[in-house]
Amino acid sequence: MNLKDFSSAIAQIAEEKGIPPEKVIESIETAIAAAYKKEYGEKGQIIRAKLDPKTGKVEFWQVKTVVSKDMIYTEEELKQLREKKEKGEEIKEKKIRFNPARHILLEEAKKIEKDIKAGEELKIPLESKENFGRIAAQTAKQVILQKIREAEREMILKEYKSKEGEIISGIIQRVEGRNVFVDLGRTVGILPKEEQVRGEFYKPGLRLKFYVLRVEETPKGPTVILSRAYPKFVSKLFELEVPEISQKQVVIRSIAREPGSRTKIAVSSEEEGIDPIGSTVGQRGTRVMAVINELGGEKVDIIEYSEKPEEFIANALSPAKVIEVRIEPKNKAVCIVPSDQLSLAIGKDGQNVRLAAKLTGWKIDVKPSEEGEAKEEPEEEKKEGTEEEKEAEEKSMKEEENEKEEKEVEKEENKKGPNSENKETKQK
Repeated sequence: MNLKDFSSAIAQIAEEKGIPPEKVIESIETAIAAAYKKEYGEKGQIIRAKLDPKTGKVEFWQVKTVVSKDMIYTEEELKQLREKKEKGEEIKEKKIRFNPARHILLEEAKKIEKDIKAGEELKIPLESKENFGRIAAQTAKQVILQKIREAEREMILKEYKSKEGEIISGIIQRVEGRNVFVDLGRTVGILPKEEQVRGEFYKPGLRLKFYVLRVEETPKGPTVILSRAYPKFVSKLFELEVPEISQKQVVIRSIAREPGSRTKIAVSSEEEGIDPIGSTVGQRGTRVMAVINELGGEKVDIIEYSEKPEEFIANALSPAKVIEVRIEPKNKAVCIVPSDQLSLAIGKDGQNVRLAAKLTGWKIDVKPSEEGEAKEEPEEEKKEGTEEEKEAEEKSMKEEENEKEEKEVEKEENKKGPNSENKETKQK
């Protein structure tokens, strides 16, 4: 065996698969032990091997579990177990079925190792062998591949398990049915339908950021479940863009989101002199715009958190202005807004007040101010008053016209009176 080539091969495998060299050596030891058992061992034996990478020597030994007589079944007890099994009864085995290939009695074990106790493992050295047949070599090859694959899966699971709740970047690989498969480098993540944002299009080759929702272990290997609709995805994006948030000078207290449409986040400052909203928005809105661009144009409202529920609820209804907040029993709050701000406070399809309720944890009822209603009533009265006045004016005008007509008729009659009398006298 060329130790130099052997060592470089181990290092190469470890680098390609991303696993420690110790895991590769462990896989080789397991494979050599399996080959030894196939060629020289017996059925049921537990054989282990130890490889020294520096010298290339391999040591073999058989492992047996030390048992005392009270730990194993007697012949009568085994007979009873068989009868119960034939009858179909449930069997709960509390003792050990003695197997000479795997177990050794305490008395015999003490002859080999004096201080050994029941329940411990006894290592019995075996003769080292270097020549293995074709079948044994094939077995060793399969074991090495299997063990390296298992070690690789274990490392991937460990790596991505530590990234749960974090943001990672990936490239859309393919779309199958409702699921989107994302290339994450060492493994492929899945973006399920329920974690996708409505209105987003996922084209192969497109690079996006994703929230690692959870990592599941399956027979095919670790499966990374991704999300772009989870509310914390937005807060993690702000952590990347806003240094004050990553340094915990500004804290995101709560978040409410309707993916693809709108998000509200409440922020507060942990240090004096730091404006939480200004820090989150950034100079000329650069920080919040970076987040909005990653979210595909989703609207983001940033409000200031307050320990006082009245202030917090009023802020949550932004951009609408709130005149008064009344706290009622059973976690309810009534918000009084100007009548012209009512539709703004409620939002399209009730979205603004719905997100505010999610953000604050209060049941919010929005009502218009009474002043606005009171102002409307006099206007109606004025309108009614003017109509009555118009009617009165029209009546007076008609009366005046009638009087004028009567006066004109009288004048004409007066003029006609003496003339008619003169004419009559002349005729006579």
